[in-house]
Amino acid sequence: MKLLQINTTVNYEATGRIAEEIGQTAMAHGWESHIAYGRFSNGSRSHVFKIGTQRDVYVHKLYSFLLDRHGLASKRATRELIAYIESVSPDIVHLHNLHGFYLNYPILFRCLSQLDVPVVWTLHDCWAFTGHCAYYDYARCDRWKTGCHDCPQKNAYPPSWFADRSARNFRDKKRWFTSLNDTTIVPVSAWLAGEVKNSFLGKYPIRQIHNGIDTDAFSPQPVNKKNFGLENKFVVLGVSNLWVFRKGLDDFVRLRTLLPEEFAIVLVGLTPKQISELPEGIVGIPRTSSLRELAEYYSLADVFVNPTWEDNFPTTNLEALACGTPVITYRTGGSVEAVDDRTGFIVEQGDTACIAAIVADMKATGKQPYTEFCRSRALTCFDKRDRYMEYLRLYDDLLATRK
Repeated sequence: MKLLQINTTVNYEATGRIAEEIGQTAMAHGWESHIAYGRFSNGSRSHVFKIGTQRDVYVHKLYSFLLDRHGLASKRATRELIAYIESVSPDIVHLHNLHGFYLNYPILFRCLSQLDVPVVWTLHDCWAFTGHCAYYDYARCDRWKTGCHDCPQKNAYPPSWFADRSARNFRDKKRWFTSLNDTTIVPVSAWLAGEVKNSFLGKYPIRQIHNGIDTDAFSPQPVNKKNFGLENKFVVLGVSNLWVFRKGLDDFVRLRTLLPEEFAIVLVGLTPKQISELPEGIVGIPRTSSLRELAEYYSLADVFVNPTWEDNFPTTNLEALACGTPVITYRTGGSVEAVDDRTGFIVEQGDTACIAAIVADMKATGKQPYTEFCRSRALTCFDKRDRYMEYLRLYDDLLATRK
């Protein structure tokens, strides 16, 4: 059997690693795996196809920035993808992120309609059913339920500098994304599954599958705080691939003012400019793609804090748990689904004083009472081998229905 996945990246960042690991799981069970991607790759064990060129991405960005028509450029690149799909003749097509300035979705969905194979679509955010944005929590907007218009976040990703075509985008997405007969939507959190049910994609079957992580790579590591210059410090860790406003960088700055000197805040994933602007008492570390380094930072920390204002089901929470580190997260989207009362704490958005109080209490007991429970929860609930087998069972179910 042949599996074809489509995503912005392959084996790069969270969604790219998920696509890569689903492909590896499929191959381990006799499937032939193909991944088509539009932007970045760290290499893959699957057959890969690069969609378009860097020039195509630049043109698509300009088209999106000027006209607010994201996902409607890249026609030549998408036609080349169609030729590749036809040459592969897959038994299952598995979609991930179609946004990212690399793909023309009407051309793709016209092809999928003609191909007439089961389509699985994993939703990592909300872009598929809104007229513009990938998330709407911060703006407290629910226009996506009935029809987007007058977008309050037109400057948010994917940004539009001038035009607001959210109403037209909503109609176009609804037309094309509901044009297939055999689609299964896979939200990666129970929260997103609830949102999907209230959207135009709610007409399709929904199979919720949590993200999985490599619990071998993310495991407690033997680290010494002294080697990091953090001897005798209670370490509060934050990790993000991109520290934009919704990830809570400003909240960490406020948290710093509420914690005594014996507490250290370490943030991983910052740009050089962001590092240069950090206040005293916050250690800034550049982005790393090394899973070993990340596991060491998670293991070094006494607590992982995720003050995210908009999110689906962040894998950073899972990685921290797998390294035996408890998690404090805002009550945001599916972020709360990672923890239970033995592995973390849920805080209302913006309540940095509550975070500071929890961290202070944890210093008295230390990390040790949580470690075993955190590791156990990660192994039981979020091991990638178990989660990605759910996709193979889904594929088998869909193909059996076709027979």
